[in-house]
Amino acid sequence: MHANVTAALERAALHRTRFDSRFEQYFDGLGERFDVPVPSRYVPRCLELLREFSMRGGKRLRVVLLYEAARLVTTDEVPGLTEAALSIELLQTHGLVHDDIIDDAPLRRGGPSTYYAYRREFPDHGATALGLAILAGDLAAFLSTQVLLEAEAPAELRQALLAVHTRTAAETVAGQLADLERDSHALPDEEFLHTVTDFKSARYSILAPLTMGLLAAGGDPAPHRARLHRYARLVGIGEQMRDDFLDLFGPFGEDPADEAKSTWADIRSGRRTYAVRALLAAVTGAEAALVEAALGDPDCSEATLGRIREIARGADVDRRLKAGIRRYAEEASAEAASWGPYWRAEAVEFFRSLPLWNVDRMS
Repeated sequence: MHANVTAALERAALHRTRFDSRFEQYFDGLGERFDVPVPSRYVPRCLELLREFSMRGGKRLRVVLLYEAARLVTTDEVPGLTEAALSIELLQTHGLVHDDIIDDAPLRRGGPSTYYAYRREFPDHGATALGLAILAGDLAAFLSTQVLLEAEAPAELRQALLAVHTRTAAETVAGQLADLERDSHALPDEEFLHTVTDFKSARYSILAPLTMGLLAAGGDPAPHRARLHRYARLVGIGEQMRDDFLDLFGPFGEDPADEAKSTWADIRSGRRTYAVRALLAAVTGAEAALVEAALGDPDCSEATLGRIREIARGADVDRRLKAGIRRYAEEASAEAASWGPYWRAEAVEFFRSLPLWNVDRMS
């Protein structure tokens, strides 16, 4: 592995480790800045569930992007950067809690979704479980803004970070609305899928961390918004295509031993994802009827879903999706390579290499 890539991966691991420690500290001290009604049991339980869910954070891509965006400007310690990371991850918690309600998803990040945790605790009171899960997501959203207002940073910077954060939150909700609209289309236009991905995930997972990292480091992202957005959109589309690919075909879609790892959640939920759209566009007759019958059927058998995967492979859907994933990764990498005149070369190289790492594993 290239030395620059190795160093970048080591920095990313360090970012995650340091952030997780800070996230734990944030939840430890939450009671000091958040008045809990006494003797309420529901509020402490809500905070406990939010903490447990948030700490199952996975790759912490947003945190890594935030810290590396600051490195585009400086390698010095940056005031407000930690609070920006806390804010973006709390916003992620909010989004996922509500996502799992909308999707009726029992699992998330290797454990129960917040919604299903409440459903288990209130098996005979579905409305209570639903209400508590909605409020848990709301609380995470409000905490995500509070942490920015309390950052140990100049007031002007706090205001600028909050402006990015609130704009991003509103755009993400708009993306969620468009996501539900997507599934009402029999065969959504691919550009519509790109727009959903842009608003629902790319803007808050990639563009917001880039913008907030630059702001915290003293940079002015305004003149660069178009190039940052192009990068975020390209990376977001490639990553979403990859997620959709894995749901249908399993890891890399080639090793038969991996086939059991496919979840097929998108077909069972009736989601018109990139993979499902490509499949629907490729089949006709009895095969198309089989796919349409399976879409939205939560009880669809694994035998039927396995047959659908075979149909998809026979129609070359897997190869075409892989080619699309690589194309978007290469375009994102080329976009980042054009940043050389504006920012530090080492950090630019990180963003140039990032889109290709996962793609290379699929080769």
